This record gives sequence, structure tokens and C-alpha cells, in this order.
Amino acid sequence: MKQTSLDQIFDSYMQRKAVFNKKDSLTDQYVPSKIPHREEQINQIAQTLAPALRGERTSNIFLFGTVGTGKSVSVRYVTKNLSARSENIKTLYINCKMKKVSDTEYRLLAELTRSLGLRVPATGLPTDQIYKMFFNAIDSKKQNIILILDEIDVLVKKTGDEILYNLTRINQDLKNTKLSIIGISNDVSFTDNLDPRVKSSLSEEEIIFPPYNATQLKDILKERARIAFNNGVLDNGVIEKCSALAAQEHGDARKALDLLRIAGELVERDGKNRITLEYVDKAEEKLDFDRIISVVSSQPKQSQAVLASIITLTEKNKSIQTGDIYSIYESICKKRGIKILTQRRVSDLINELDMLGIINARVISKGRYGRTKEIRMLLNKSIVRKIREILEENYLLERHAQTKPN
Repeated sequence: MKQTSLDQIFDSYMQRKAVFNKKDSLTDQYVPSKIPHREEQINQIAQTLAPALRGERTSNIFLFGTVGTGKSVSVRYVTKNLSARSENIKTLYINCKMKKVSDTEYRLLAELTRSLGLRVPATGLPTDQIYKMFFNAIDSKKQNIILILDEIDVLVKKTGDEILYNLTRINQDLKNTKLSIIGISNDVSFTDNLDPRVKSSLSEEEIIFPPYNATQLKDILKERARIAFNNGVLDNGVIEKCSALAAQEHGDARKALDLLRIAGELVERDGKNRITLEYVDKAEEKLDFDRIISVVSSQPKQSQAVLASIITLTEKNKSIQTGDIYSIYESICKKRGIKILTQRRVSDLINELDMLGIINARVISKGRYGRTKEIRMLLNKSIVRKIREILEENYLLERHAQTKPN
């Protein structure tokens, strides 16, 4: 295949009619001027935070609901408008799922301190010293600070809940500043495992975000599409299809927006200027591909070894059962010097892969021989091929003899 020059690619792109007008309005970082179907939750957040306008401390808030139900965008919308009303109100936002941001107490405090304009080394200081730096930075003047901890459950899983206890009690020592915390979580049972003292302090106000239905998602997409695209690029039924697909995924507005954005990007790459239903299908395939690859790449070695065992059996066209998987799993672990888990723990890892949508694990009865799980891959061949490459790079699968370089 003859390589096209970069100048040809760039010139061709610039000469085509643009599909997008403002692409970032289809991302989860964008804060719109209007958020449909979240009026009740937005009003609750606003009423809780309004006392900050008079310099009063506001209650801590805990927001929970499944992925893509508008939690983060709603709280950003309120705090953006609140901060615009008073220069003495400052918002600090941390996404606790980001790597090297909140996986230790030190890193979280360092990130918070940096966001206040101070220089902090990545490592090296005692935790109590970095805590003191953060304390002094926020108490340097009279102000209200609203600390938003998105994906707060990830923070607690990594560091424990002691840091939350310290942050929720910090107002007892502050002289000038009043600190309020807004915790956001997709895990509705997250607070059940918190220290009772932390739970009572953090969850002074709780606000639930229910999933969107297909009609509500359509309203959201129509408003965002009006901003995102140039006139005449959307075919009939595109918004409805994106809404219906996302409604199947627990009413996930983020998925609906991603589908629409990716469909537009694929259209542009093909040198076209109309988003058709066919491109929504292509966008869904790409989105699923990217999600699965990201999930597999981030799994611990033990889980990857179990998945490698399942792929090995699938390639041999065998009926896959738990005992067969464990036998190959043991062999992989011995070869690679990985600690071998118990059969029960491997069964738990199989269940986790099932919940992630990578495999289907169905319990079947074998009569007097008891019960076992029958496992099959749920992914298409192109995704399985990419997963195999990842496992090969991690030395959990042998390279296929016919594998060719790109």
C-alpha cells in the first residue's frame, strides 16, 4: 500500500466541510449552560451550598448513582455558578480514579496543595508535613473551599478512610477557612463500609441520581448536538439510536455522548460529512473495543492469567469448565513465577470477568457429580486478538507462530 504524504492528509482534512462545530461539548469535561432532567438534584446541591455566599460553612454532600447519571456535571455546574458570585468561594476538584493522583494519602494531599499554587515534590516529605502545608495554604485567608472528590470510593479502596476522617474534621482547627466536601460515587453501597464517624460527617446531605431513560437521553443529546455539530450533518434517527443504546446500559448519558462523538470522528476520518446509522454501529463497536482493552490492560496478573487460560481453551474449541481453567492457570503461574491462588479465588476471578462482560459464566448441574461453571467468550474475534496481544506482551500466552508484525 502506497503511503500518503502527511501534507496530503492534512490538506484533504482542511478542505473538507467540517462535521464538528464544538466537539468538546460531547465530552464529560464540558459544563453546559443547561442540564435537562436534573433540576431537582441541582436545586438540592445549590440550596445546600448557598450559605457559602454569606461566608458560612456548608454541609458535606454525598452524591451517588450509576455511571453517566449526571453527578459530576451537575455539581460542576452549581459550583461554577456559585464561584462566579463570590471571589471568596474556591472549588477544588479531584478525580480519585486518575493514576498517581490519589493512590496514596501523600499524593492526594500533594495534588490538593499544588492546586492552591504551591510547589510540592512528588515524594520525599513526611505525610504530616505535606498535610501541614495543605492546612496552612487553605487557612491563609478568609474563604470557603468546596472540595469535590469524584470517584471517592476508589480513594478509600486505595488509602482507607482515615484521610476522609481528617478532612471532615479539619474545620475544628481552621481559623479563617471553612471547608466542605462533596463526595461522588458510582457505588451506591460505598458508605456502608465506612467508619461510622466518617459516614456521619461525610453524608450530612445525600442526593441520589437515578438512571436516565431513552427519552431523557434523547433530550440531552439534542441539546449537545445542537452545540457540537454544524447544520445538516446528522441523519434522521442517529440521536434516537444513540439514546436507545445508552438506555440499555443503565441510562448512561456518558455513553450516549461518546457514541455521538465517536461516530462524528469516524465520519471525518472517512472523508465524509454525514453521520448515518451505520456510523453509530461502528462507534459502538469501537467504544466496546476500547473499553474492553482498557479493562483487560488494567487487570492484575492473576486475573490476566485466568483470562489467558480461557483463551487457550477457546482456541482448542473445547467446552470450558472451571476445572479445565484451573489446570491451565496453574501451568501459566508456574512458568511465570506468579503465586498460585486457590480454586475458590480463581472462581471469584471468573465471576469478575463475567461481570465485566468479557466472558459468560453459566452454572450447570452435573447430577451426582455436583455443579460447575460453563464458560464462553463473549467478544468478537478482533477484540480477542487484541487481548491476546496484551497477554503475549505480559508473557502469559505464547506467541502464535503465524503472528505477523504490523
